[in-house]
Amino acid sequence: MTESNVSSALSDSADQAGAADLPVAVAALYCFTPLPQFESLREPLRRRMSGDGIRGSLLLAGEGINGTLAGPRELMEPFIDWLRSMELDDQATPLRGMDVKWSYCEQVPFRKTKVRLKREIVTMGVEGINPLRSVGTYVEPQDWNALVDDPEVTLIDTRNDYEIEIGTFQGAVNPGTDSFREFPQFVEQNLDPEKHPKVAMFCTGGIRCEKSTAYLKERGFEEVYHLRGGILNYLEKMPEEESRWQGECFVFDNRVAVDHQLRAGAYELCHGCGWPLTAEMKQHPDYERGVACSRCAAEVTEDQRKRRRMRQQQLDQGV
Repeated sequence: MTESNVSSALSDSADQAGAADLPVAVAALYCFTPLPQFESLREPLRRRMSGDGIRGSLLLAGEGINGTLAGPRELMEPFIDWLRSMELDDQATPLRGMDVKWSYCEQVPFRKTKVRLKREIVTMGVEGINPLRSVGTYVEPQDWNALVDDPEVTLIDTRNDYEIEIGTFQGAVNPGTDSFREFPQFVEQNLDPEKHPKVAMFCTGGIRCEKSTAYLKERGFEEVYHLRGGILNYLEKMPEEESRWQGECFVFDNRVAVDHQLRAGAYELCHGCGWPLTAEMKQHPDYERGVACSRCAAEVTEDQRKRRRMRQQQLDQGV
């Protein structure tokens, strides 16, 4: 998508998501591109975001940029345009191909503005994996159902347990990971190019699949596919009556999850263990807001409870 199309794409997706009346735009973005001087971007980005009242988190590394940001709709559009048109020394607009998925909500779902420097923009922990050199075949949302209906296709959810808990695609394999660093071990122990000739993968916004498909290609898998733009793009583009998605989609902000209309879902987050909670789970005797839930209560020490209660009190007071 070119810079000139950002504003119209934002408006179009707002209509598609039924969110024309919501004042806050949320942009999940990433771009794999060489950024040899990525450290120099930190302060300009932080200044611009703070000045525009944009909150959220950006990760910068030599391999590119990744993050989720939110702010007033009228300010988010020019900010994304600015990112895409940014020039860095001898690099002309290295972020012009940045992938952006939009959703909308009533309030900014972040409390702070962060720009962090990292070794990887999505951490797999395997040296030499470069999606710019080798990557799986992109599949558009409208073609996804037909692909995963192929009985020869092994469908894998590359996300973690706490994300898959609240929603996934019908028939998808859960790798049982707590972090993306564990995904290579899952591949080594469970997948074989001869036994699994066709592999299709998906994730929230597409970035993890850039690396997971590149990793499989490096290991000799020939037919590797991934959902372009991830689950968020699928939910935006596919009519719900034709959808194979089941449940809600976990997102990394205070909304916790979004439904098929990309509106804030029904879950809250346990700030003790990070797992999503239903209204029913919040009625459990072990649940204490900001402290613990039935999953983690038995492992929380009294000192941890005191600290978490104090933190929750500060959050409630807006500190």
